[in-house]
Amino acid sequence: MNTNAFTPDQTNYLDGFAAGSGLGRSLKVLQGGATFTATLGITEERKRPGEETSLADFGRAAQDRDLDAGKKLTPEEMAKRKLNGLDTWDMVLEHARDARFPSGTDVFMIKFQGMFYVAPAQDSFMCRLRIPAGIMSTHQMRGIATLAQDFGGGFADVTTRANLQIRQIGPKHTVDVLTGLHDLGIINRGAGADNIRNVTASPTAGIDPQELIDTRRLARQMHHYILNHREMYGLPRKFNIAFDGGGKISALEDTNDIGFTAVRVAMGNESVAPGIYFRLTLGGITGHKDFARDTGILLTESECVPVAAAIVKAFIEHGDRTDRRQSRLKYVLDRMGFDGFIKEVEKHLPKGIALRRFLLDHCDARPTFDAQGHIGFHPQKQAGLSYVGVVLPVGRMTCDQMRIVCTIADLYGSGTIRLTVWQNLLISDIRDENTDAVRQALLDAGLHYSASSVRAGLVACTGSAGCKFAASDTKKHAMMVAQYVESKLLLDVPVNIHLTGCHNSCAQHFIGDIGMIGTKIGEEAIEGYHVFVGGGYGSNQAIGRELFNDVAATELPRTIEQILRGYLSSRQDSSEFFSQFVRRNTIEALREIFSSQAMEA
Repeated sequence: MNTNAFTPDQTNYLDGFAAGSGLGRSLKVLQGGATFTATLGITEERKRPGEETSLADFGRAAQDRDLDAGKKLTPEEMAKRKLNGLDTWDMVLEHARDARFPSGTDVFMIKFQGMFYVAPAQDSFMCRLRIPAGIMSTHQMRGIATLAQDFGGGFADVTTRANLQIRQIGPKHTVDVLTGLHDLGIINRGAGADNIRNVTASPTAGIDPQELIDTRRLARQMHHYILNHREMYGLPRKFNIAFDGGGKISALEDTNDIGFTAVRVAMGNESVAPGIYFRLTLGGITGHKDFARDTGILLTESECVPVAAAIVKAFIEHGDRTDRRQSRLKYVLDRMGFDGFIKEVEKHLPKGIALRRFLLDHCDARPTFDAQGHIGFHPQKQAGLSYVGVVLPVGRMTCDQMRIVCTIADLYGSGTIRLTVWQNLLISDIRDENTDAVRQALLDAGLHYSASSVRAGLVACTGSAGCKFAASDTKKHAMMVAQYVESKLLLDVPVNIHLTGCHNSCAQHFIGDIGMIGTKIGEEAIEGYHVFVGGGYGSNQAIGRELFNDVAATELPRTIEQILRGYLSSRQDSSEFFSQFVRRNTIEALREIFSSQAMEA
């Protein structure tokens, strides 16, 4: 019998016939679980014309190579080998029906649906959303508020990926939340586990007077490409993609695995015409002390998404599936080199796309950032319109606050909400004559549009209150720092303060002016932090240096006050930013300066 002669449609028909008749179940028992067509010798692998590997099994081929080489896959890779993460819906339904939390690798697999079981920090689920470019409608935010109130903890957290999380979801309500999100048009498939996370872009895209290009469409195209291509799931580890359009608020694309940075080419050559392009950067992972590096490659807007897809495919093929600590793109680049990896990327490019090289020095410099462009009122490029950056201390909003923001956006704006990587939100398209009314409406709601430089630059991950990896309660301690320092001094320049709870560095402590990572101190395991200074991003790019070790959380507010007082009293003048001040001094000199403030207190 020539079973290979069957078409895919015929194969599907045979499997359907076997399932309906019961024959398939009998043969599965006899053949160790094989499908009816497999029992007949029919390959189930679906290939696209000209491809050697099924796109649905793209990651499995990479696993096979490791196994053939005698290597041992991680437990997560073995779990993905047994069940494709996109096929976990029935698992979620079953757990919700039984009001049961997952265990073992099921905890990992359910993350493919965007649901995170966060025990032991909390005996509940957290749901991570997908909001491309961080932009949503008021209809969607109201719906999220209702879901958080009915099935969660009554609040939502803005994340450092311009995204939202709903927390404290009970085991029987996971499906209620997921289907509710889908009804709102928010498809969060692959929002967790080894997948591409929320695609970020410039938060002021389309409204920024200085932007080079509107990145909203690119983020949206990338988002839908991920949702509709099965091979984009089951990567060796998580993956981040960002588009920066040159606006006044950074997209922090240099902290992503793939960063696209808009640039202007004023003087081209025979292969590059003058115009707006994107520089391609790769390998950002600041928690591992590495920024994305420029590849020397210049892309047109239409080339960005297919090139990103080719990069992801090369990562799937060559990422480490035997050691979770070495499985991010950075380590593939370290192992293969940029040129070697780019050669693998080129194998996956669609016909008609050829990577062009163009020196970064021949591109115009990026327009400068506004360190507080995400806070307060700012004019848009549309005449007579402004946006307002609303302060959300450590990124948390109650459901009532979410609804109030929506009401303001509907009454005075265009019904659009924009989340930022700085854990706050923007309301856009406010007519200039309505700015006073918006100011008053925000104040009446207990919200703010301006903040001290401390609170405006405050970033904190979930911390030990909601994450099992965190050593300290970062959100609680961040608010302690803000309240204490604001009562003691007034800053005249912005200072970014980042608190992260563990080595995963979700709050990116290494790029803060002042960055802290949680730790446990002494035999009593007291909550505390290691303190770093001098981090930065973009044109101010730098990894922070460790200043103090093992600072108890109770002493942290006073320590930050000493650092800031030392800076204010010892800087050259008011034009010297904090990062400039700490970088021109040795760590030993900084310790002496800051310690003297403790003696004077």
